[in-house]
Amino acid sequence: MKRNSLSSFYVSPWLLFAAAILQAVESAKGKYAHMLFNELFEDYSNALRPVEDTDKVLNVTLQITLSQIKDMDERNQILSAYLWIRQSWYDAYLKWDKDKYDGLDSIRIPSDLVWRPDIVLYNKADDDFSEPVNTNVVLRYDGKITWDAPAITKSSCVVDVSYFPFDSQQCNLTFGSWTYNGNQVDIINSLDSGDLSDFIEDVEWEIHGMPAVKNVITYGCCSEPYPDVTFTLILKRKSSFYIFNLLLPCILISFLAPLGFYLPADSGEKVSLGVTVLLALTVFQLMVAEIMPPSENVPLIGKYYIATMTMITASTALTIIIMNLHHCGSEAKPVPQWAKVVILEYMSKIFFVYDVGENCTSPKREKEEERKLEGDNGCQRRHKEVRSHLSNSKDDCDLKEKLNGNLNKSYRVNGENVRETVNCCSCYKMLIKNIEYIANCVRDHKANRAKGIEWKKVAKVMDRFFMWIFFIMVFFMSVLVIGKAP
Repeated sequence: MKRNSLSSFYVSPWLLFAAAILQAVESAKGKYAHMLFNELFEDYSNALRPVEDTDKVLNVTLQITLSQIKDMDERNQILSAYLWIRQSWYDAYLKWDKDKYDGLDSIRIPSDLVWRPDIVLYNKADDDFSEPVNTNVVLRYDGKITWDAPAITKSSCVVDVSYFPFDSQQCNLTFGSWTYNGNQVDIINSLDSGDLSDFIEDVEWEIHGMPAVKNVITYGCCSEPYPDVTFTLILKRKSSFYIFNLLLPCILISFLAPLGFYLPADSGEKVSLGVTVLLALTVFQLMVAEIMPPSENVPLIGKYYIATMTMITASTALTIIIMNLHHCGSEAKPVPQWAKVVILEYMSKIFFVYDVGENCTSPKREKEEERKLEGDNGCQRRHKEVRSHLSNSKDDCDLKEKLNGNLNKSYRVNGENVRETVNCCSCYKMLIKNIEYIANCVRDHKANRAKGIEWKKVAKVMDRFFMWIFFIMVFFMSVLVIGKAP
């Protein structure tokens, strides 16, 4: 313990001595920095271009670092980005010999004390025309000034939403001097592209590059050239959000429209289903319209919505027509012969449509049909037997009349027997007329019922036909939308 205390007793003075020397050095550098600052800015003016020869061009090196994409307003066509703007140039009046100032090679001073190039964003779309942030500049002994300033820029960007939500955008950021022409201030891009090393990944957009190009343009107002550097920001939209929230629900809803043809006509929900689907797609269409700019370029998803809504409107109209066919009764005309051949014979077999009320044929169903046919044949046979019996009774009545006449002539039978025989014959005649009337009514009823059943079967076959047609249309439209994605 004593050795440790003695060693710490001897080390502590040396540490205190070293700290005192460093503090003295720092204070000495601070002293030289104040001296340098006073001598440099004693007769300095930041209002004039810092060149010894006014005919000499001042070169300004520009470098842009993209930190974050804050917002992409497609409707107003404005890109908001967070940038780090680095500018460097040489000031001929801010040089010193670092040996005279104890090796001091750089100082940091407020940027408003030195001359700064008036480089601005040409395609700025912000209402606030504020100056860049007044951060410090780094001044080196050879006169080089480096100015790093963060900025949140809002630039105009021509947005092409033809392939939304699978679109790519190219937004330009054009920087140049506002008052100095190319003979006074020349802009040099430090790199061939913007710096993306510190970019914060965006949830909606992917960055595929930021190439930089220098342009020299002569405007109509002036004869001097004006150089600028244009950074082209290449963006690719991440479409997963829009697929799951706009496209996929539309596809699922559109597949409900053909199922309206599969609903039974007596359910009363065929037309209401089509109208409900149409209203749902209208809501999604309005959501897309709020996002997109009001331009002539209709987005791909908007075209899909319009095509689907047109298809659903057509399906609803066809449903109404088919329901009218279904409810054709005894007052309607018979089914045309061509419809019987084409629809009831061929198309019904292709689309597996059976008689109204049936889903499929089965042995049990076939046996019931056979029993029904046998019952109908038995009824017909019994009807024929009754009619033959009544006809035989009529013949017997005629025969009795002849016999009674002969008996009256030969044996002079009394008149009461003759009256009874005549009354019996008249009863048989009335019974035959009533039975024939009932048989004709039943026959007409069966014919009218068969006519209505044929129209219902025609409507059912047309429902199945249009159901498959619209299913195919929805499928191909969905594939076409996804296939057009660049």
